Amino acid sequence: MPSLLLALLLLLLAAPLQAAELKLATWNIAWLTLRPATDELLPRNLTPRQPGDFARLADYARRLDAHVVALQEVDGAEAAARVFDPREHQFFFTRENDIQRTGFAVRRGITATQNEDLAALDLAPEARFSQRRGADITIEANGRRLRLLSIHLNAGCREGPMQASRSRECENLLRQSEVLARWIAERRREGAAFAILGDFNRRMDHPRDEMSALLAAAAPLARATEGASNPCWADARGGRPFIDHILLGGPARDWLQRGSLRVMVYAEREPAFRDRLSDHCPVSVRLRLS
Repeated sequence: MPSLLLALLLLLLAAPLQAAELKLATWNIAWLTLRPATDELLPRNLTPRQPGDFARLADYARRLDAHVVALQEVDGAEAAARVFDPREHQFFFTRENDIQRTGFAVRRGITATQNEDLAALDLAPEARFSQRRGADITIEANGRRLRLLSIHLNAGCREGPMQASRSRECENLLRQSEVLARWIAERRREGAAFAILGDFNRRMDHPRDEMSALLAAAAPLARATEGASNPCWADARGGRPFIDHILLGGPARDWLQRGSLRVMVYAEREPAFRDRLSDHCPVSVRLRLS
């Protein structure tokens, strides 16, 4: 009997610690859709997923076991429900009809409210393949409020100058960075804890990176991927610079558990699985909310 009481006491003491920890992740699942491969809105060279691929992705989602996952390239809640159990998750996606949408899978039991989309990130809303709005939600956990933004920025300008570049891709990325900076400045004025998660399509490790400087000028930020390399689909040359990032601002900077950055790499190593699963791996961190 004493041992049983001791075990119960240990469980009671451990529960608040678990409740005070929040695992945040971001995952670009690369054209996750239930549409047939012949759909005219899909790229002609897109590799269709096989039924077993959804089961593999769902297994990785279970192993990821995050409280909140920022999603990119997902065709809405129905597609997300093939990867994340809808009995355990609630879904929030941008209010648009694009196939490549940003959104969130939030574990049920966490209070979550959807805010207006950050529509200004989509610089070409009428284009066949637009440049994607940002999904904006507020969650409450352990008495803390946290504003979250899931993004997928313009590709084609991963490094080097944006302002001095003559490329359309860098020009677009600069404009999107300015939109993000305004969103960050608004959160700073509110005194809000916030995080921006997603596919920035930008390597931000250069000490004079223009995107990093522009965003940091709006508010002090902690970048969870700083100083780390990404092992996702690494080869003999080792990891690559991150383009998927998690930025924390306001009080959330102090909630980050140092050393908690993780990348869930896929067991499948054949090149074909880059298309059948995703060319991006889930990236996660842990926050201490106590």
